[in-house]
Amino acid sequence: MQKITTAGNAIVVAYDGKPILATDPWIGDEEPAYFGSWMLSHAIPVGLKKDISDCRYIWFSHGHPDHLNADSLPRFKANKILLPDHVNGRIFKDIAPLGYDVTILPDRRWVQLSDNIRVQCLTTVIQDAILLIDICGKLFINLNDAGTRFGARHIRRIVRGYEHSCLLALSGYGDTDMINFFAEDGSFVEPLAAQRMPVGRELSSAARALGATSVMPFSSFHQYQRADSIWAQRFTTPIDAYAEGMFPDVGYLPPFSSIDCRDLSVEAGTPVALPVTVKPPEAFGDHWSDELDKTDKQSIEDYFSRKERVRLGFGFLNFKVGGRDFTIRLQGPRDRGISFAAPRNSLMSSVNHRIFDDLLIGNFMKTTLHGVGTLYEEPGNFNFNVAKFGDNGLVESERDVRRYEAIYRRRAGVDHFADLFHDKSRDFLTRFAGADSRIYKVAKALYNTVAR
Repeated sequence: MQKITTAGNAIVVAYDGKPILATDPWIGDEEPAYFGSWMLSHAIPVGLKKDISDCRYIWFSHGHPDHLNADSLPRFKANKILLPDHVNGRIFKDIAPLGYDVTILPDRRWVQLSDNIRVQCLTTVIQDAILLIDICGKLFINLNDAGTRFGARHIRRIVRGYEHSCLLALSGYGDTDMINFFAEDGSFVEPLAAQRMPVGRELSSAARALGATSVMPFSSFHQYQRADSIWAQRFTTPIDAYAEGMFPDVGYLPPFSSIDCRDLSVEAGTPVALPVTVKPPEAFGDHWSDELDKTDKQSIEDYFSRKERVRLGFGFLNFKVGGRDFTIRLQGPRDRGISFAAPRNSLMSSVNHRIFDDLLIGNFMKTTLHGVGTLYEEPGNFNFNVAKFGDNGLVESERDVRRYEAIYRRRAGVDHFADLFHDKSRDFLTRFAGADSRIYKVAKALYNTVAR
């Protein structure tokens, strides 16, 4: 049978008579992510776990541990690992020396995996990747967490050649990013996820923008288990919320379903919800009373000071560890800074192993912004320049970041300018009209129509 099945968080299993390909196989019902903070919301069936292990190919989109998990990775030592052609190839450099059979997929070119399955990989500047999967002439757009930056027009052109196409993309209320923010007076800042916006509307809009005929909720199925992050459980998205607000012209496929790619018949899955047993941070090596030592402080200062855009964009970074403050003075405006309250073990792991995004997404670290609106705000853009460029892209100086960005622009070609225009237009409209205004919605619909 030629079919596709989804499971876990962002797992796709593609079959051509037998299991051929599995994507982002985090076995999160056994192996947690983000320093023990995340586990799966639903169990992966035992039979499907065997199919995943039997796949000839395993594809990893990016290095977040709910996609490429260090504890799940050894399960796939006998498989052929496929990786995106990420600039500087950090994942390849990390796992190839460990004896894995690794192949880098060419960017934006089809690769045949079996008689009836071919794939095309698109890398993005944020060190994530998209995988287009063609099974028997049916297209599945595995967007996972990547977004479509510099790739939307390219995907739309491909989608036009298919009568049936399905979008698999990150969605939900919005707790898959850092939401543990506090105001300077110590009060908690309610995240956008608290508004519980209709998720189906978001999925439908994304499908329309790419020309996809249907969607399946994807890359969103986690829950919290640490005692210091369990508070975020109320912002996760229940499985029945994904269909709310779906547009009538976009087909909805339940998550964890199987699709027969010969006749498009759908076998709905019966996901089993996993109970949560709240675990203390100490179970994952984190003792909030532990303090930084002299070597730790030097490592933190070196780590952030190397990132030129951060050094020039912020005046200070403060770390409250074990109840004591450690402040790094930087060269940007004195009133622009960020304070982090974190346990020593996970903080130093994130610095020493260059995985600071894992600490942000775990949502047990408390973050306070000073003179800064978001972690993405310029100058400095903390999230991009620390996590995406510095850690994952291995570029820290202004010169190296510019070269890095230029490579992705060249790969995108004219698509770069179309998406850049869209980004600038969206920023202008949301600033002066608001994302919920009629003018913004009309302009967005017009862009989606014209850009096809």
